[in-house]
Amino acid sequence: MNYYTPKVATALVVANMIGTGVFTSLGFQLLSLSSPIAILILWAIGGVCAFCGALCYAELGSRHPASGGEYHFLTELIHPYAGFVSGGVSATVGFAAPVALAALTFGSYLEVALLPIDAKVSASVLIIAVVVVHSRTHHESSAGQYYLTALKLMLILLFIGYALIQRPEYSDQLALNDADLFRDIFSSDAAIALIYVTYAFSGWNAATYILGEIENPARYLPRILMIGCGLVAVVYVALNTVFLSSAPIEALRGELEIAYVVAHYMIGPEAGFFVSLVLAGILTSTVSAMILAGPRALQRLGEDYPRLSMLGRTNEDGIPVTAIIFMAGISFVFLWTSTFEQILLFAGLLMAFNTFVTVIALFVSRNRHPDKVSDLDYRMPLYPLPALLFLAITGWTLVYSASQFPLQVLVVLLALVFGLGLFKWAQGR
Repeated sequence: MNYYTPKVATALVVANMIGTGVFTSLGFQLLSLSSPIAILILWAIGGVCAFCGALCYAELGSRHPASGGEYHFLTELIHPYAGFVSGGVSATVGFAAPVALAALTFGSYLEVALLPIDAKVSASVLIIAVVVVHSRTHHESSAGQYYLTALKLMLILLFIGYALIQRPEYSDQLALNDADLFRDIFSSDAAIALIYVTYAFSGWNAATYILGEIENPARYLPRILMIGCGLVAVVYVALNTVFLSSAPIEALRGELEIAYVVAHYMIGPEAGFFVSLVLAGILTSTVSAMILAGPRALQRLGEDYPRLSMLGRTNEDGIPVTAIIFMAGISFVFLWTSTFEQILLFAGLLMAFNTFVTVIALFVSRNRHPDKVSDLDYRMPLYPLPALLFLAITGWTLVYSASQFPLQVLVVLLALVFGLGLFKWAQGR
């Protein structure tokens, strides 16, 4: 079987992270928070949280190298049922829902920029095209993902660079207001805003889903996760600084196409259309990355559970074609039945909970194997501080979110109950 190179795996992490969230969530955050500095601090906190999570996953992946992400870690370290639920959540809400969001955002930007076609129709065409690319060979899949990610980064950096050269007109909005800052940063609204931030940073764990298809994963996984995560954190803070200083706050508040609004004020109406077209292209890479990574959890479910064996089928090059098509089908359900904000909130909550439990599994791994399992094992620096910091930030977000969105919590609990029956059925009982 062919393998993905470390540079392709790093591109996968970057592409998974830089997607819908950073181009859409700022408008929602400004609905409840009035301090731009507080918002930038939240983005920095999100970056720290993601980096700490990456350190945890790097150690887990080094100690337990196999594809499947959270499914593999929780199955091996907690209980097969925990892995089963996590795998289902990862493949459906964790990837299928964000695929729908990214594709819908792609369609929205394309509609604004060029085509009088419904955004959901364009989104559907994009998903189908990406499925075709990633269902053939590792070589085609790798090349497509790497070059799309490189193009994405180049365009974003050019946008940031141009904004800084032009000296943003509304930079005075970033003036520090202590009263607004402290009120916002310690409010329950900040916790809700952090949901959007953590959602935007989600994807830092993407390489663990294809761990069994990466060259020498124990050696390369730590640098893949840390380079990818660190790069995106810097880009996110810079990008939001540009957004908040290049257009009036009132023009941004509640808006979905943030980059379009900013480009309109920064350059003019014509540039706004051009930027929208560019962003539609950028989101193609995001959809591609998630359709590449997500189905690997479904593949592992198919390999481990007899009644789900269809999902484990691969083509001659080891590509899980059935799992890819299945996850794409779930994305279509989200795309055509839910609103953008509903998907964003639900996906953000479930993905945060999924990673929270997985980082707890790191302590289990350390307890079972206090010493290195092999010389290739990576051990995070300053243990357990990064893990505890990740759990504290994520836990704070989850607690406040649960109080604000009890319906979503109820859905999660019902999923756990029904998941037990599905788990037993999948085992052939």
